[in-house]
Formats: sequence, C-alpha cells, structure tokens
Amino acid sequence: MTEVNWINYAAVIGAGTMGREIAQVSLMAGFEKVFLFSRTQKTLDIALNFIENGLHKMESKGLVDKGATNNLLKNLVLVRDIEKAVENADIVIESVPENMDLKREIFSKLGKYAPKRSILATNTSTMSISKIAEASDRPQQVVGMHFFTPIPVLRLIEIIKGEKTSIKTFETAIEIGKKFPALKGKRYIAKIEKESPGFIVNRLTITSSLLMNWLLDQATEKGIPYEKIDHDFVDPPALGPFAKWDYFGLDVVRDTLNYFSKTISPEFKLGKTITKLLKEGNLGRKTGKGIYEWHEGKPITKHEGKAGLGSNELYYAIQLNEGCRLLEEGVVSSYKTIDDTMLAGMDLPGPFGPGKRNYKKWSQLLEELSAQSGIKYLQPCELMKSGEFVKMR
Repeated sequence: MTEVNWINYAAVIGAGTMGREIAQVSLMAGFEKVFLFSRTQKTLDIALNFIENGLHKMESKGLVDKGATNNLLKNLVLVRDIEKAVENADIVIESVPENMDLKREIFSKLGKYAPKRSILATNTSTMSISKIAEASDRPQQVVGMHFFTPIPVLRLIEIIKGEKTSIKTFETAIEIGKKFPALKGKRYIAKIEKESPGFIVNRLTITSSLLMNWLLDQATEKGIPYEKIDHDFVDPPALGPFAKWDYFGLDVVRDTLNYFSKTISPEFKLGKTITKLLKEGNLGRKTGKGIYEWHEGKPITKHEGKAGLGSNELYYAIQLNEGCRLLEEGVVSSYKTIDDTMLAGMDLPGPFGPGKRNYKKWSQLLEELSAQSGIKYLQPCELMKSGEFVKMR
C-alpha cells in the first residue's frame, strides 16, 4: 500500500457545484487545511454556505462527529489568488468547467506554483488526462480523479492514468481517494489504466445521447411533446433524459458532445433542436427555459402518457454495446469492473447482468435503430454480437 501520511494540505481549484463538494469531503477526510479557490468572492461565499449546510447534514447522518462542523470549517481557507491556493498543497484537485483550453491554462499555472512534490489531479468527466497534463510540464504527477455528484453521497471515484502518469502518482491518488467518506458506504475506486473519452460511466451514459439527440429532433419535427419521450424512460416525477439535460445545462451538454464528436465519432454532433435552443440562450434550469420551461427548480410538464419511441431496453442495449467497446479497446479487462463502477457512480445496475441473457435480442434492436436513425455508431460491435464478452468477467 502506498504511504499517504504526507498528504496534509489539499487545494481545490474551482468552487462551483463539484468544487465545493470536493472541498466538503476533503474536510471530512481530515486534511489539515483545505484551500478552495475561485476568482470571485460571490462564488466563494455561496460555496462556504453550501459546505456549512452540508457538514451539518452529515452530522445528522452520523458521518461526522456531533458538533464537528465548526472545527472542520476552521480548516477551510477561501482564496482568490491561485498561487496562494496551491503554494503549500500536497494534492491539488482542479474542478473547473469542461473546457480543454481552460483546464490547460489552469495546469500551466499549477505546474509553476504548486510544490514539486504535489500530486495534480483533474476532475474532468470526459477529457484526455494526457493533454491536460502536458500543460503542467510535469505530466508524471498528473492524474484523473473523477468524482460523481452528490460527492458526499455517492461512492464512486474514477482514478485515471494518463500516458505519462507515474505508477507512484497513480497509486497515491487511489489511496487518497479511499480517504474521502461517502454516505452510501465505502468508497469504490475504479482504476482506469488506459484513458478513453468519458472513461467508464460517462462513456456509457453519454453514448445514449446519440439516441436522445435523434429523438429530440424527431419530437420537434413531428410535434410530439418532449415529456412523452421522457416518460418512455422514467415514470414521473422522476427526471427523464431531456429534463436531466436541462438540469445540468445545455451548454454543458454541448461541450461534452462536441468533445465526443471530435474524439469518438462525428455522429455525436449536436442536433437541430438543441443547437437552436443554445443560439437563443435557453440553457435549461439555470436560465428558466431549455427543452422545458422551469419554475422553482422543476420542469413544467403539461402532457401525460408515453410516446412509444424509446425504452429502457434500448438504453441498456446501447450501454452494453459501449461497455463491450471498452473491453475491446483494453480500457478495462473485466465487465464486472464496468458493472460495479456503474452501480457505485449512478446507483443503477450496469448493463452486463441482463446483457448476458439478452445480447442477441439487443443486438437486433441496435441494428434496427441504426437503420432507422442513420446513426452507424449505434450498430452493435463484434464482441456484443458474438456474446464473447461473457468470458471476460
């Protein structure tokens, strides 16, 4: 086991949704100091209020000692100067928006300002660790550390090795990851030794965007209420795929799909409907309007019933196919790793359990969907069609 007793000071770069949650679990993990950086005081003030409330909730759940919140908050240092934020940090976790240029700009600064001993981690959900790392001029000390929100609750952290990440950095990051407590239980660390766009969870879930992009345009062209397609996948009041896009922000969806279109397949390009919404500035929940109109944090829905165009079976077929691609590419060697990672990160079972029984039927479903939509990437890969993946437990 790699020794991590020297990791005492942590710095989190970015105090948005993910950054403030990483800072909270860093305090809960027992780091002596946690430095939280943002360019704006307003963002830091919001983050402080969020972390304080979050720690009180963890007290009530018994995850931290009763009355510990005030003591833990004394270890939090809010900083607007990035050099001061990282000058003593043993580990730095970057959590800024999914923009490669922005991340490389941050890592260029981390390479200059962080101590030579520091581990530099990026919380990117989809992007190349290697490309981010090269901007630091010390790529051997850079690792991917992808958390899943709500971070204090969900167990999963994906730890991703870049092309030049040293074994010591990779193993130390894994041990650090185990220190972060989670309400759902012991942390599950998915060790990813070969990077690929989206890693495991987002690679599987974002690939379903090919279907959803097509269905969104179909609904617009044919006048089908969007909520009816959402109801094909979930029962209200649960948020369906379109509502989740709105919830996270259509600008975030755009950035992710643009990256996948460049790195996996051009077929991930944005559809007509989402492109129009973005041009109009309708980004979803944050602007009050996107695919849906939003009121008090909830989408306004007017129609009941299902459209009959999508199904959870299709969704799982797409995930099984993408999981088989990860096995073909050597990103992971075991389908159990993929299923365990999906359960820990999404609180949903992975596709291989039911896939072992249904791969022939699901392969046929994907063949039909690909022909109907014209999306070639949805065609089943050889490992899925053959069922040979069953030998790769």
